[in-house]
Amino acid sequence: MPELPEVETTRRGIAPHVEGREITEVIVRQARLRVPVPADLVERLVGARICELARRAKYLLLPLEGEASGTLLWHLGMSGSLRIARLGELPKKHDHLDLVLDDGAILRYHDPRRFGFVDWLAGSAEQDPRLARLGPEPLSEAFGGERLFARSRGRRLAVKPFLMDNAVVVGVGNIYAAEALFLAGIDPRRAAGRISRARYVRLAAAVREVLAAAITQGGTTLRDFVGGTGEPGYFKQRLNVYGRDGQPCRRCGAELRLITLGQRASVFCGHCQT
Repeated sequence: MPELPEVETTRRGIAPHVEGREITEVIVRQARLRVPVPADLVERLVGARICELARRAKYLLLPLEGEASGTLLWHLGMSGSLRIARLGELPKKHDHLDLVLDDGAILRYHDPRRFGFVDWLAGSAEQDPRLARLGPEPLSEAFGGERLFARSRGRRLAVKPFLMDNAVVVGVGNIYAAEALFLAGIDPRRAAGRISRARYVRLAAAVREVLAAAITQGGTTLRDFVGGTGEPGYFKQRLNVYGRDGQPCRRCGAELRLITLGQRASVFCGHCQT
């Protein structure tokens, strides 16, 4: 957390405020993030203009043009958020970095746990090792049931951690994997290699449906996530299984079960998911 819908919500929220703007000041209050803030970041960014924002998996990409063109690679970690602030708006305790723009807006990074990072890529972003090995985007034409079926053959790994493998498909984290498997009626414990092509087609469609709905709702706020405009996400109200262990299934009424798969908590309905 934040997962793909939260990162995409952030991108959509901040893009209108930062695209085409020039960075006039960079304020680093805390450089000790998961990846230390580059020592020359201020020198590189001041005077640069932000181009069209992009997202790859759970990464935000801010392309810059100017004397030192390149890309800011941003990852929100477990508790990070990017939002738009204004000059005079005092930073909070965990506001670690500001990009001050030429119209007075501030792109402000907040991260209580400091598991996120911002890094500078001077070359092609696609060639960065963190991006080069990623699988397809789940909302793109490159993803589908046929790919899941082909990649799963011979795999004994349970289907839920298989679905969360970024080499298979990017951005399907714990929340949305649990929800997609519920919609598709698939037991998260079932071996990936023992699921039929037809069921993978249904699962791929469920992944698309869940992620698209979550993006429409602004993501899922479980604790402190807010989008680029400071608003929480509202998909939590639509969760069928995640975080609802011990509660009745909304489809059949059976008690939802909590198990651990791949060291991650997983909730499912033993009656609806087989």
